Amino acid sequence: MLVLGIETSCDETAVGIVEDRFTVRSNVVASQVDLHAPFGGVVPELAARAHLQLMQPTIERALVEAGCRLGDVDAVAVTHGPGLAGALLVGVAAAKGLALGADLPLVGVNHLRAHVEAAQLEFGELEPPVVALVVSGGHTSLVVLEEPVADGSRPGFRQLGATIDDAAGEAFDKIARFLGLGYPGGPEIDRLARDGDPTAHDFPRPLARDGTYNFSLSGLKTAVIRELRRLEAAEVEVDLADVAASFQEAIVDVQVDKAVRAATEHDIDTVVLAGGVAANSRLRHRMAEAMEQVGGRVLVPHVQLCTDNGAMVAAAGANLLAAGEVSDLGLAADPNLALADPAGVGGIP
Repeated sequence: MLVLGIETSCDETAVGIVEDRFTVRSNVVASQVDLHAPFGGVVPELAARAHLQLMQPTIERALVEAGCRLGDVDAVAVTHGPGLAGALLVGVAAAKGLALGADLPLVGVNHLRAHVEAAQLEFGELEPPVVALVVSGGHTSLVVLEEPVADGSRPGFRQLGATIDDAAGEAFDKIARFLGLGYPGGPEIDRLARDGDPTAHDFPRPLARDGTYNFSLSGLKTAVIRELRRLEAAEVEVDLADVAASFQEAIVDVQVDKAVRAATEHDIDTVVLAGGVAANSRLRHRMAEAMEQVGGRVLVPHVQLCTDNGAMVAAAGANLLAAGEVSDLGLAADPNLALADPAGVGGIP
């Protein structure tokens, strides 16, 4: 069974084709980084217009790389939230057109669920329960993929915690911009930090010991900016690599501590790292090290499966299709679509 997945939640026009839930046949991403770089962040209107221009050629390239035609595809999956409203609308409209024109099932996919289930493309079936740390430009959440209930229905997600202000990717972008680095900021800080000392600056670890699974990054950003301004006023030479390493370490410390605590307190031996920030080399290393110390494991997909991509949407769509969960042509884009209810209600497909 072939599922074509479309992802346009932010600034990547992505189309992937997955066979039988686990095998990537193609995974094409048309990046908009150069378009948004002059602005230091994603401009929603520009992103939506670029999706319109890039959608058809990206679909065609994905089909060619997969060695198939649209007539060979069994279903179309599409991210319908959360994300930027205009960007989501382009992807949903394209998916509806394909599904209607080729008489194919349409499957609406939650963007965050797709990030988690991207792990199955590299590691095979995810055996719940697992803890998932979802970290990206717009989201930082700690969730549990629950075991199936007695009736055998598809497992859902239970939220343990989330950011109360800024997401990790947003924080990386803002500090990178303040440091005069390129966009997107996460990869730039990751590269610079490799040459820095993570103990050079004692930046705060917000909510590190509050007993919850929540995150907060706004205060950390403010602390970094204040420290840099203080040093500048004192005419102290600043090593940007040390700043990047210390800032990154403060974020990673809290994320690793809370994810590992969630796993041990819930007697779960597997943590999945998901989302664009999961590509961060320090986070990947520290999480693997910490889980090994408690006798568990961490599943971190290849970097290309961590950032926004169509294959992850196709994989999640294939899971939904296998469970008999399909959408109709009334499927709407939902910029605020939730992955899980904090009170413990299962995830929304």
